Amino acid sequence: MLRTEEMLLNVGPQHPSTHGVFRVVLKIDGEIIKEAKPVIGYLHRGTEKLAENLNFTQIIPYTDRMDYLSAMTNNYVICHAVETMIGAEIPERAEYLRVITMELGRVASHLVWWGTYLLDLGATSPFIYAFRDREMIINLLNEISGGRLTFNYMRVGGVKWDAPEGWIEKVKEFIPYMREQIQGYHQLVTGNEIFLNRVKGVGTYTKEEALQYSLSGANLRCTGVKWDLRKNEPYSIYDRFDFDVPVQQGGDAWARYQVRIAEMEESLKILEQAVEQFPKDGPILGKVPKIIKPPQGETYVRIESPRGEIGCYIASDGKKEPYRLKFRRPSFYNLQILEKLLVGENISNLIVILGAIDIVLGEVDG
Repeated sequence: MLRTEEMLLNVGPQHPSTHGVFRVVLKIDGEIIKEAKPVIGYLHRGTEKLAENLNFTQIIPYTDRMDYLSAMTNNYVICHAVETMIGAEIPERAEYLRVITMELGRVASHLVWWGTYLLDLGATSPFIYAFRDREMIINLLNEISGGRLTFNYMRVGGVKWDAPEGWIEKVKEFIPYMREQIQGYHQLVTGNEIFLNRVKGVGTYTKEEALQYSLSGANLRCTGVKWDLRKNEPYSIYDRFDFDVPVQQGGDAWARYQVRIAEMEESLKILEQAVEQFPKDGPILGKVPKIIKPPQGETYVRIESPRGEIGCYIASDGKKEPYRLKFRRPSFYNLQILEKLLVGENISNLIVILGAIDIVLGEVDG
């Protein structure tokens, strides 16, 4: 009988496939994982505590640095929370600009996930294609916000800048191009038997387990739960658009892959409708005081980010700074199931499972 000796193995924190400074301490017996302890905190910057000394407009750039792959949705959630507290009315043109930029950001975020996930599994070409197409989105967002990664575009009451001349037409032209590219992704990857053998049946969990771990986004919808806050609890003007919530039943890495690819297609549907309905003129910022002092009290809002449910809790004592600010960060919650998924798996599946969860460490650590 072959006898093996258990060994402790560090994966990360400096490792390209941990998608940031993230460490997993493994106890392995041969190639089988016996224990897996995720270690976080290497990127902790104290965003929520720093916010207690900043006024509400000053907090917005800090949200860019949390989930830095979907900065627009982070910008929106803090603005949405403050607007809820002060009862601000948002101009229609601003709402459309918010939705368009957030959905462009969602597609860009999923493209980064798709490209890097395939790179993790050993395929180089998808990474190149993903970043080629993402660059087109980044150029559009750069044109309207002046930034390429951290946009600082949303404002309490609306947005910072109006769309430049011809910008909406460029978004309109991008939509059919991106649809065609997604079909190419399917031909290149989705039907590839090597890829299917790597992801099918790997990292499986049930609907009940997903709910117990408070998973959200594609990590929840891959178990058959049709839950998307844009549909279930519509915010902004999402109730004006016709789109589906993709779900799968498998609960494995393959199901999560299918959900995210389908979500890109649904975002393109929203974009198509938004640019068609886009108001020809109108203000981009509502009537909001220069120094915002929400009334004493508290509020919690939640929206659907590319990684799941991101929430913002604000407690106010009537001053221009929040008494307390707390974010519900989907990457942090989604990561909690990793330890359960890894135990008993072959070490070669570690990166397959971790990559399919789709975490951003800036959001995990806060």
